[in-house]
Amino acid sequence: MKPAAIIVGAGDATGGAIAKRFARGGFVSICTRRSEAAVSPLVEEIRAAGHEAHGFGCDARSEDEMSALFDEVEANIGAIEVVIFNIGANVHFGITETTARVYRKVWEMAAFAGFLTGREAARKMLPRNSGTIIFTGATASLRGGAGFSAFAGAKFALRALAQSMARELGPHGIHVAHSVIDGAIDTAFIRDNFPDRYKLKDQDGILNPDAIAEAYWMLHNQERSAWTHELDLRPWIETF
Repeated sequence: MKPAAIIVGAGDATGGAIAKRFARGGFVSICTRRSEAAVSPLVEEIRAAGHEAHGFGCDARSEDEMSALFDEVEANIGAIEVVIFNIGANVHFGITETTARVYRKVWEMAAFAGFLTGREAARKMLPRNSGTIIFTGATASLRGGAGFSAFAGAKFALRALAQSMARELGPHGIHVAHSVIDGAIDTAFIRDNFPDRYKLKDQDGILNPDAIAEAYWMLHNQERSAWTHELDLRPWIETF
């Protein structure tokens, strides 16, 4: 069987591009979203291109569902060699308008779900002493901003998880990386809500999901004598 790459949060932009890139590279892409119906178009696109993919509806915040997902893939599809956590959960609320429900939900999606993903990946990879785990971060992983208390808190936690896992799993041959996506991505959301920013696409001024996917492919293929733990990606005109 071909090795498997699990993409948790295989959406229409970055996650989908990553799934397609690893499928082209010889992996079976395991594409997950909250519902199987949401991920079906991506799976069909990958298969139509002559590659292998499977779609799963899975709530990444559920311990039982995540454990079952990893067990199913290992038992019936292929050895899990790559796991990518790509759930965003970006929200913008002033601190006095941030409800406990919003804060908890964002933390569950962007931090707790990352923990469950990373733990299940480690459980499958440790017996083989190999594998790649990549967590998608954001500008908010490095600094908080006005209106982003919930998002930044969750992304800070995800970054800490990635650092802890890298120190623990690296000596066992497992490459753990954290990517900081610093800038707008070419998505329908940016197109519809930030048209002026979207116009920068003509100048390569927003992040191309396919270019992000290539960076993730590079991370997986690095020699272990020179692993990258944290990689920041931003358009050439982005200030930082």
